[in-house]
Amino acid sequence: MKFSEKLQARITETRSALCVGLDPRPQTDNINQLADELRRLVEETAPFTAAYKPNIAYFEAMGLPGLALLEELMRDMPRHIPIILDAKRGDIGETQKYYAQAYFDRMDVDAVTLNPFMGYDILEPFLDRPGKAVYLLAVTTNPGSVDIEQQKLADGRRVYELVGDMVTRAKSNNCATEVGMVVGLTNASSQVLATLPDAPLLIPGLGAQGGEVTSLSGSGRVAPSVINVSRGIMYNEPALSYAAKAEAYALQIRTALGL
Repeated sequence: MKFSEKLQARITETRSALCVGLDPRPQTDNINQLADELRRLVEETAPFTAAYKPNIAYFEAMGLPGLALLEELMRDMPRHIPIILDAKRGDIGETQKYYAQAYFDRMDVDAVTLNPFMGYDILEPFLDRPGKAVYLLAVTTNPGSVDIEQQKLADGRRVYELVGDMVTRAKSNNCATEVGMVVGLTNASSQVLATLPDAPLLIPGLGAQGGEVTSLSGSGRVAPSVINVSRGIMYNEPALSYAAKAEAYALQIRTALGL
């Protein structure tokens, strides 16, 4: 099964395009307590979730115990729900080969985020994996996206459109791995979406970052996309359960997109 088929099946089943981000900021040195909390979050939010997105940086910050926790979580996650590892890796081919082995072989995640700005060749070690996907940073939520990603080229296009060209190139090469893009909700205007190929989108920025999901309505895109919420579920409004927050975000997204 292709990654996009697995993701679309999950979106259809749940009527949700919510991606729940796992960005743990430990309040305790007790790694077992944190593990239990993350497992509870996954269990409570699963009915409303199209995909999960653990951010590897938060686990790396805890050292080897954090990386061990991430591997354990990956083994315990419901396998019918796609897992997108947020790693944003981008390095020379030999290094990328080992990143691909770590994430696709050892952790067995469904998809990985990559930084494509060193060029197409850094993607290639990831592109021979049937059933897997990569998401390329295209136009992100941070203010600094104007420094590079949104700069205008000599032909009038924007830099992020070069990332779209990489997506098209991978598709024309019949790569086994599907290629999508990361498009921040704060920059996901109809004008931006119209210049990018119809490929799966990972869309951060709803919740704490202030993005408006209504900007996605009527875009006419067919490829399945998910909207990520991390802090809004993990840490905001602690009086509410994880389930209640996930359900509210899923409903907000469903209403805007007409799922």
